[in-house]
Amino acid sequence: MCYDVSFHTNIQLTLDIFPDLADNRQLELNSDALIHVEGHALPLYYIINTKDHVPQLTNMEWGVTPLYVKDPKERTARRSGMINARSERILDDHKSYWYRIRNNRCLIPVSGIYEHRQISGWKNKVPYLVQLKDTPLFFLPGLYQESTEVDTLTGELYQEGTYTLITRPANSLMAQIHNSGENKHRMPLFIHHEMAKQWIDPELTEAGVREVLNYEIPAEELSYSTVYTIRGGKQRPDHQEKDAHWEWAALPPLGNDTPLNAGTQQSLF
Repeated sequence: MCYDVSFHTNIQLTLDIFPDLADNRQLELNSDALIHVEGHALPLYYIINTKDHVPQLTNMEWGVTPLYVKDPKERTARRSGMINARSERILDDHKSYWYRIRNNRCLIPVSGIYEHRQISGWKNKVPYLVQLKDTPLFFLPGLYQESTEVDTLTGELYQEGTYTLITRPANSLMAQIHNSGENKHRMPLFIHHEMAKQWIDPELTEAGVREVLNYEIPAEELSYSTVYTIRGGKQRPDHQEKDAHWEWAALPPLGNDTPLNAGTQQSLF
């Protein structure tokens, strides 16, 4: 699945790609603080959706609120399990929550995503930054939800916007990187700019939605680089940002998960 993303770019790039985009952000976020965003923290982020046939840039929190849960505290707790939506369940699983909100389509602007690779005998997985080639910014399709919630401290009602990021079966490259864990061999639904514009078009037919959901980006259109640990507060020894390349000693090439000339993992942690 995909729980880690990077938005380390100028928001003006999004406005350039969508020149008719209404900028309805309630908050300006610090780009440097978004080099790594972890979904389980339910962070506030940027998304693009369409309101009254006008695309808009707004702020929403990652992790859809499950409206079938009535208790406000339990709703929040359940959101960590609503960070990703499997593409296969959006149109064809009529019992799925994603089917219920299938028409609430949105885009998440990112500069890259992070995924972890397991190496035989290594305690810690190796993080990779994966991006679309030849573009500093791309858009991951998602679904969003707007709801009325209750402040558990004051009892006051407020409007909340939340979203989920869509994943699909991995292509040949991502299957070699995301090679372990309960949700191994999955990846975000990578799409190009023109397909992203179609995704938030309210006139898009079900056949058009299915075409986007079934799209598998060719492996050669993705770039990838190993990085230092992205989770936790440990600083990089070279003091560079989290999205900068980090050379892992004895790291085997993709497709071979046995360390090169080493029996143990280099000491990073």
